[in-house]
Amino acid sequence: MIVSGSTSQAFAAALADATGRDLAAVEYDSFPDGELQATLTDFAAEEAVVVASTVSGDAHVELLQLQDAVREAGASEVTTVLPYMGYARQDRAFSAGEPVSARAVARAVSTGTDRVLTVNPHERAVCDFFTVPAEPVDAAGRLADPLPADLTDPLFLSPDEGAIDLAATARDAYGRGATDYFEKERDYDTGDVTVEPSDAAVADRDVVLVDDIVATGSTMSEAIGVLADRGAARVFVTCVHPMLAADARTKLERAGTTAIFGTDTIERSVSAVSAAPAVAERL
Repeated sequence: MIVSGSTSQAFAAALADATGRDLAAVEYDSFPDGELQATLTDFAAEEAVVVASTVSGDAHVELLQLQDAVREAGASEVTTVLPYMGYARQDRAFSAGEPVSARAVARAVSTGTDRVLTVNPHERAVCDFFTVPAEPVDAAGRLADPLPADLTDPLFLSPDEGAIDLAATARDAYGRGATDYFEKERDYDTGDVTVEPSDAAVADRDVVLVDDIVATGSTMSEAIGVLADRGAARVFVTCVHPMLAADARTKLERAGTTAIFGTDTIERSVSAVSAAPAVAERL
């Protein structure tokens, strides 16, 4: 059965539909002291697939509870699906005294499962932190689905070289177009990010910006501004994980994006397509 955390209910329903598996009933409660409790109210299966995007500390706790609950209910095999893995970007200690948060989280999740699937982690190497078999699932191809069919000489552009594979995957799924990337530099002391234009000609072309996650929207907004200055026709922002924290959506709209499309790994109003079919193939 598919067992959903409160943060991934739409994704879990899509995964149940894609796999033909039943969706378990779960109640999510909190106590006056702030402690949480996720309770199975309808579960009867030897195999459980626990689905939870760990977008907060509470979501992490809820996931651990659900892993324990399905074992308590008799599941002999547990697969954990992390549509979005929180803390995955802290994959090393950037300064003395910092934790490797991705490793700490991975070890905790590993204690209650036999296998882990996580969608487009920021660094694929975080899968090595789990103490059970873990593998990344690439859902970038799903980002082609909501794009208009009439893109003009499309250019699939990633904000940095590290995301060029995502842009290529989206381009391949769309069926035509070129790929390129911006040069991005981050000042780890101030957190400021600067984006330098690539050599690709963008005048009068439709540009699709592709990234794994849009969090604050600062990098994407700067990229949109650069493209506007260079005469791009339309600029679409696409990402697997539409975090869109704080005023990110406003930044993107003010910068002049034509549309924003994300998947449902983080359930937002821009979640135009589900990443569940990509996970279903691995299950």
